[in-house]
Amino acid sequence: MTDQIRVLIVDDHPLYREGVALSLDGQPDITVVAQTGSSREAFALAKQLAPDILLLDIMLPEEDGLALVQRITTACPSVRTVMLTASEDEANLMRALKTGATGYVLKGVAAKELVNIVRVSAAGGMYISPGLSNPMFFDPARNQDHDLVEELTERERSVLCLVGKGLTNRAIGEHLHLAEKTVKHYMTSVLQKLQVHTRVEAALWVQRNYKHKPPCIE
Repeated sequence: MTDQIRVLIVDDHPLYREGVALSLDGQPDITVVAQTGSSREAFALAKQLAPDILLLDIMLPEEDGLALVQRITTACPSVRTVMLTASEDEANLMRALKTGATGYVLKGVAAKELVNIVRVSAAGGMYISPGLSNPMFFDPARNQDHDLVEELTERERSVLCLVGKGLTNRAIGEHLHLAEKTVKHYMTSVLQKLQVHTRVEAALWVQRNYKHKPPCIE
């Protein structure tokens, strides 16, 4: 039996929350350990249960979900938080990434796709709903960094391309026949050259600057 991916769902709409739980609990490798509509209870459950994945809405009655993710990331660093929200606001997206979220998913996502997102997230990958990576979401004056990719070596560009596809360091290493430790070294260099702080931001950078032609050398 494979290890179960343990999920905590936080959303203040019971019908939607229960529908998500039903979709995930029907999978042989996923278990919904708890669900709640309370941010206060969510924080306590995250600390008590230490789930692998936290699916978290932004709009909660007691506390902003984005403030909650920051508290949970600090208190429970092993929990990977995926925002599951109706908000397409760029400010919310960027704040979520900066406060520790490893994914940002719009609520229109299909159940089958959400199952895959949970699996990818549990494996160390990330996911951002494609519509949010549209360049129109970003201020052009803030994104004159398109040519930064020219500063990358060929190997760094290959790593960046695979990060943009949501692969983990281990999966990148297997694809490029590199040790995971070596991939981490390349990732550090890529983040510095692109002037971003996390691999999620690097993936978003690829999506918004190279939506149709990724900077891949494989």
